[in-house]
Amino acid sequence: MPEDDRALSAAEELALARLAIDEGDLDHAAGHVAGALVQAPTLPEVHEALARLAAADGGGVELFPLNHHAFVGAVVARAHLLAAAGHPGDGLDLLVAATGYAPQTDWAGVPWVTAPELAERLAPEHAARILMQVCAALPDPVPRAGRPALAAYLTLARNAVTVHPEHGLLLGAASALARRVGEVALAIRWASRGVRAQPSKMGEVWLGYAYRSAGRTREALAALGRAVGHDPDDLAVYADIAGTLADTGRLDEALEWIDRALARDPSFDCAVHTAHRLRFQRDGEVAHLVALADFVRDHPDDTHEHGDLAECCRSRPWLGQVTPATGPAVDALRRAVVGDHGDLGDAVRLAAPAPPSALRTVATAVPGLRIEMAGVVEPDAREPRRPGVRPLWRYDGTSVAPAVPAPSSTAAERIRQLVHPAWPHPPAAYDAAVGLATLELADLVGLLAHPPEPPATAVGRVLAGQDPSLWVRCVQVWACLGLLHHRTDEPWDSSTRRRVLLDLVWGVEDWVTEAALFALVTAAWVDPAVRPEVAGVVAERLADAAAVARVRPMPVAASLAHLALATPDLDRETATLAAELIGGGLGVPRPRNPLARLWQRLTAPLRRP
Repeated sequence: MPEDDRALSAAEELALARLAIDEGDLDHAAGHVAGALVQAPTLPEVHEALARLAAADGGGVELFPLNHHAFVGAVVARAHLLAAAGHPGDGLDLLVAATGYAPQTDWAGVPWVTAPELAERLAPEHAARILMQVCAALPDPVPRAGRPALAAYLTLARNAVTVHPEHGLLLGAASALARRVGEVALAIRWASRGVRAQPSKMGEVWLGYAYRSAGRTREALAALGRAVGHDPDDLAVYADIAGTLADTGRLDEALEWIDRALARDPSFDCAVHTAHRLRFQRDGEVAHLVALADFVRDHPDDTHEHGDLAECCRSRPWLGQVTPATGPAVDALRRAVVGDHGDLGDAVRLAAPAPPSALRTVATAVPGLRIEMAGVVEPDAREPRRPGVRPLWRYDGTSVAPAVPAPSSTAAERIRQLVHPAWPHPPAAYDAAVGLATLELADLVGLLAHPPEPPATAVGRVLAGQDPSLWVRCVQVWACLGLLHHRTDEPWDSSTRRRVLLDLVWGVEDWVTEAALFALVTAAWVDPAVRPEVAGVVAERLADAAAVARVRPMPVAASLAHLALATPDLDRETATLAAELIGGGLGVPRPRNPLARLWQRLTAPLRRP
């Protein structure tokens, strides 16, 4: 059901509908009535106009045909007319379809749906199916703001349960709806009646879910255990039991249940996803998440979507988001942007050169703030870490400028539409960056040193107003992910994308170093064949960073350590070194998130309902 592109109010739609009815143009009138229903689906005047249209056409149902791409307003109008013609079950099916399309809209809040007579006319199996279809379109639980739009369905459930008080399937489906809309006590009561009336696996599952929503874990586990007794081959219930145990910290017991499921079917998707998630919760080893990503890639036809990988990666450095920059230059930048100049004065004095991206960001965002350096500490941060790499930056003493041309306006606009500081997991970031595949190499490299201005979106305004450095880092990360999609017909070993990313990794110490290394780590997530090489590159780069950090400040060291811990097949020695760097060893400051509230605002749209 595609969105309608009109923006008329319900009153305007109704006025045009009445004029069309008066002129006998019923097709035109039907379009306006459908538009009014979308704007105000429960407004009495809209239903009066629909009734008048039906009277003029002898029922009016055929004025709202169900085409392949039906307009949601036409679907709802047809539903009401079918009910008026004595087919309320058929009408209810269409209202549920509309709810599945837009659950936040009160499509069903009309008298014929909430009348007790409807429940009397519906077979209990039909009522149960309706409620289950509604539940399938809803998150669990429904956010409080979305619950009023579902009140009519809960009333229907009450009425149906009153008419059929011993129907197990209906009671269970009603319980599922009640649970989702926050009526947990009612959900328990209905589900309990259902399993008493007709003991079944699904009845016990519904009861277990209701208990779990109420925080009554012991009763939830007992009900789910009885469900297994009804059907020992339903391995999804094993995964539910494991998840419930894990939520209460009983990981060992949870994994026992998962192992029981995997012993029956090692490829059962729910068990595999849950097993990897729980093992990661237990020991924090990224290998579990990589194995899960491999399973997802090798089993694209899973029975339903799982969120275990995204849940484990959420808010973790580089697994689910870019890390904020650290160092005195960006600390001064953040204070200046929000107006907290404190003791900054007109200059910030650094003990060693800051990353060139940091210097350029400060110069762009706060042009009046001077960065002064006490001197050069060896090894010189302005020199590449390996000879022969193509320079991205050009130094003139302590000042820095891009050594590559600016990107095209097309490239700048493309990345402005894509950039976000968070992603579900590395393979999802790789997939999202495919939109940059058609950009030229010069554009992708140019974006690294010439980031465009943030867009006038909510994310762009927040980043520009509170931390311009984060916007620059995001651009660099996504540009490097775009490099992974450059000339993918070239074999990896001799590819342009590999050569350019390695040049960036071994260039001068910069935020681009992190972005390029993240792109290589992401390549290892999606392509097992490159894992040995990438793990070796990460190990060498981190060892070099640790050596430098022993003799002078290195702002990117801790972030490189987080990248190492996100790398598939990383050797144990490098993982230990990474943990030491993150913990503040070798003189590297312990990383912190100076923008916790900002992160909460930026990543909120990505959180599960």
